[in-house]
Amino acid sequence: MTRSTTISIDEFYHVYNRGTEKRKIFNTRYDYERFIALLYLCNSTEPIRIRSKYLNEMLDTKRGKKLVDIGAYCLMPNHFHLLLYECVEDGTSLFMQKLTTAYTMYFNKKNDRVGSLFQGTFKAEHLDDDEYLKYIFAYIHLNPVKLIEPKWREDGIKNRTGAKNFLKNYSYSSYSEFTGVDRKEKVILSPTAFPKYFEKVDDFQKMINFWIEFKNEYLLPEKEI
Repeated sequence: MTRSTTISIDEFYHVYNRGTEKRKIFNTRYDYERFIALLYLCNSTEPIRIRSKYLNEMLDTKRGKKLVDIGAYCLMPNHFHLLLYECVEDGTSLFMQKLTTAYTMYFNKKNDRVGSLFQGTFKAEHLDDDEYLKYIFAYIHLNPVKLIEPKWREDGIKNRTGAKNFLKNYSYSSYSEFTGVDRKEKVILSPTAFPKYFEKVDDFQKMINFWIEFKNEYLLPEKEI
């Protein structure tokens, strides 16, 4: 499968992919944590070095020069979303190859399976509009809402307080970093590579609240992953 978007250095991209045949790619907390660790470990010009099975220890590993800057991420049971800035030539493609290969090897060994885990080549959307780039921060971080309200995009959110609390406690995205929580996972992100849309924690929270409370009808359609 070929990708229609040409990826260039010094540009922003929304990158995503799902499990082959829409299968779950994260079955346990350890699966999510391995992928999160790989977001950090694979983002390097050096070979991957995994010397621990614990997330905090993997995030302490020294690495080489970054291939991409990561602005946001969210893992869902059968797919993932990333916001990337390519900072070296072909960095995005190399990063994604390392990331999906390393995770597939882990997943297949753990589950005694063989073959591809992801559905073809990753998809990438070029973000060349400032307002749309800002919106993608909300789009990525709002994804987990459909785990508790599957039709929220079509029908609106029924329990807005519940949705806000769910997002706040969802560990498998970069939401916590944007709300001021000091986690080890913060080393994955490169906030200075992206526009300063959220100089204060309240700026990010107000944007999320805007989409949850008032403007569901203006949300763009969910990506065909």
